[in-house]
Amino acid sequence: MSQKQIKVTLVRSVIGTKAPHRATVRGLGLRGLNSSRVLVDTPEVRGMIRKVDYLVRVEEV
Repeated sequence: MSQKQIKVTLVRSVIGTKAPHRATVRGLGLRGLNSSRVLVDTPEVRGMIRKVDYLVRVEEV
């Protein structure tokens, strides 16, 4: 059984955002604008996404 995955894309710049939010974006593995990562859908990852939901777009993979 494979784990469910989600694709997270940075769609807004982190310039001008709070330092913890920038750290969360980096923790998700996102670097520049429009960078994407496919991550395992865990409660921890969902919590990080919820924290910076105004910066990212999430898609099912």
